[in-house]
Amino acid sequence: MTVFGGTGFLGRRIVQHLRYRGFPVRVASRHPDRGNRLFGPDDPQLQSVRANIHDERSVADALAGAYGLVNAVSLYVEHGQETFHSVHVESAQRVAAQARRVGVERLIHVSGIGANPTSQSHYIRKRGEGEMAIQAAFADALFIRPAVMFGPDDAFLTTILKLLRQLPIYPMFGHGLTRLQPAYVEDVAEAIGRVMQHAETPSMIFELGGPRVYSYKELLGAIARQAGLAPLLIPIPFAVWHALAWASEMFPGPLLTRNQVELMQIDTVSSPEMPGFIELGISPHSVDAILQRVLSN
Repeated sequence: MTVFGGTGFLGRRIVQHLRYRGFPVRVASRHPDRGNRLFGPDDPQLQSVRANIHDERSVADALAGAYGLVNAVSLYVEHGQETFHSVHVESAQRVAAQARRVGVERLIHVSGIGANPTSQSHYIRKRGEGEMAIQAAFADALFIRPAVMFGPDDAFLTTILKLLRQLPIYPMFGHGLTRLQPAYVEDVAEAIGRVMQHAETPSMIFELGGPRVYSYKELLGAIARQAGLAPLLIPIPFAVWHALAWASEMFPGPLLTRNQVELMQIDTVSSPEMPGFIELGISPHSVDAILQRVLSN
């Protein structure tokens, strides 16, 4: 089993859930030393290898002899040659094509809720185009579309908590009406493990959202209450956020991008027409339950 992006926030959990199910795992990343640090040298069925999804030969070598693969590589902020198109479309297609060429039997691609090649959002559009490119190269591919993911070491829940603690007056995106359905990262990894284990599962899309849909304002309030905080939530028009993001993008490593602001204007809620956690027999964890663990650490 090869996992591309296996050292990332979701990827390393996928690796652990696959090993728990007895799959030998090859962790393919540009920094195999990171994999060695994460997983240690003691498991003979777990191997970290150097691989670059932009390089065809590198991808083929990482897939040699693999029964299945999970592509968990993602990009949220474009920089240089690392663009949404190069990662979510071109490289995703390259991985799928090489998987088909070398005889991989199972391919799971991690996408995102709402992936749509006709979306006005550049990020969501490229996610949708990537799914289409993968299906053209590997007709039996399965797709996992998680909502925004959270966990003890995430860039979502912990960032919001940190800002709420620092800012007695908290600037919201718009009026805080955008709907979110956060999913616990371990639940998403468990879902991928179950899909991979059930070899009879046909090609389909799973949309994985948590047990509750929040407005952005409701989510901020829920996190603040659990942390014993009472910030003043101030609505800031999206036009202002876009202007701030435009200015931020003039600097290297921008704190905010226009793509990020754009995403905060779009609901990320699982479709009732798509299979999800319930169909996989998983009862997803709530934000409240995991936040208690974060706060106790």
